Amino acid sequence: MNSLRTHPLHLAIIMDGNGRWAALRGQPRSAGHRRGAENVRTIVRAAAELRVGTLTLYAFSADNWQRPSVEVAALMRLFEDYLKKETAECVRQGIRISVIGRRDRLSPALRDVIDAAELDTADGRRLHLRLAVDYSAREAIFRAACRFYKATRVSRESFEELLGEVTHGAAPDLDLLIRTGGEQRLSDFLLWEAAYAELYFTPKMWPDFTAADLAIALAEYRARDRRFGRVPEAVAS
Repeated sequence: MNSLRTHPLHLAIIMDGNGRWAALRGQPRSAGHRRGAENVRTIVRAAAELRVGTLTLYAFSADNWQRPSVEVAALMRLFEDYLKKETAECVRQGIRISVIGRRDRLSPALRDVIDAAELDTADGRRLHLRLAVDYSAREAIFRAACRFYKATRVSRESFEELLGEVTHGAAPDLDLLIRTGGEQRLSDFLLWEAAYAELYFTPKMWPDFTAADLAIALAEYRARDRRFGRVPEAVAS
């Protein structure tokens, strides 16, 4: 009922609330980030079980560089550790890993780990896991636009190809965007791809967001009437 599109479902999640989760428990923000990283494992596996085709997680935005350097360094270590620990399991589970966003501001060691994870998991077909790191949708659109004047084919499709190039990976249009933590904004995430995405906001902090919560969000999404600009009668016919 809800979709005119035939591609496997593309789900994105803004994983918000780690710091507040820790603060509510009298713990440092780093504890919340560690707990959030553990929850990524849970939700990735749940998404694969729920037959999500592509899962894009907002791990670190371009604006997050403005956070205290100690917190940024801890987040980068968590990301590197996650890739090192999870790559082999993703290979076993048929999960392909891609990292989107800028890479020039990441450490050489982290870039090497990213390259290895992408290479090792390249044959995964069960789920495409995309991790957005040093990512800004507006910057990506701007960088693609700067290259577009050289394009031999002037079309939306060719622009989308350029957008995929500058972000290190294209994906289908977004179907469902979930944001945890109670905030209700996109925060410069997948602005082009989210043109017709359904939005789902939950007050649950990311460390508390469970596989059952994901199933509930997907069930609500599948019950929505997605018309893509058409009138209901046209969809029904």
